[in-house]
Amino acid sequence: MKFFKCLTIFIVLLTSCKSGKNLTDKKSTVKKISAKKILKKHISENFNFETVDAKLKVDFKNEKQDVGFSVKMKIKKDEIIWLKGTKLITVFKAKITPNKVSFYSPYYKNYIEGDFKMLEKILGVTVNFNQLQNMLLGQVMFDASEKHTVELIEGTYKLAPKNQQDLFDVFYWLNPLHYKLDKQSLINESKKQRLDIEYASYKQTDDSLFPQKILIKGKGKNKLSTINMFVRSTIINQKLEMPFKIPTGYKEIKL
Repeated sequence: MKFFKCLTIFIVLLTSCKSGKNLTDKKSTVKKISAKKILKKHISENFNFETVDAKLKVDFKNEKQDVGFSVKMKIKKDEIIWLKGTKLITVFKAKITPNKVSFYSPYYKNYIEGDFKMLEKILGVTVNFNQLQNMLLGQVMFDASEKHTVELIEGTYKLAPKNQQDLFDVFYWLNPLHYKLDKQSLINESKKQRLDIEYASYKQTDDSLFPQKILIKGKGKNKLSTINMFVRSTIINQKLEMPFKIPTGYKEIKL
């Protein structure tokens, strides 16, 4: 069904940036420190940029499909996330801003436009622009200023807000070598839903670490999907062109 094919491609939109050696390998003796200090170090390691221009390889798999795409991703910090997916030809384009999510497929001649409630229907969790941007950059998705608990598990700091979200529980695994994320998870036990974002490796870029490999696992009742993302190249802080115009005559998809 064209709608579900289009939706599958749109899910693939969501994640990553950079290329190089693995910096998450061996962990030295880990000291016990407070959650507040860990998050402070994490924030200090946040990637400082104005623009990102990245080329990615993205593989998507669920019980019905197993497909791969080449994806161009451009980010203008706090303003725009722009994506273009190709498989020999352009399959989709998307533009995400703090107030609007737009997507169209030249292949299927259809489009979607809406606010972030649309992404909630796709991801199964509520996210805003900043949370999505943080997810792509290997940064905690939710408020780091809140009080958190911390556990030391297998050489990694596992943090959780003392006051969890209403709809799901949030967990972070932070690497003690560089205080970037190894993983972050959103879990709703009652509905048997969870979203896991794993950061397999990072690369040094402009004195900061940037994600190189990201694995996203979305699990619902009797459903499992995975998105593997590998960033082939990235250019930082250059002027970007992000053309986006939904052609006339395309059919609107209502979610």
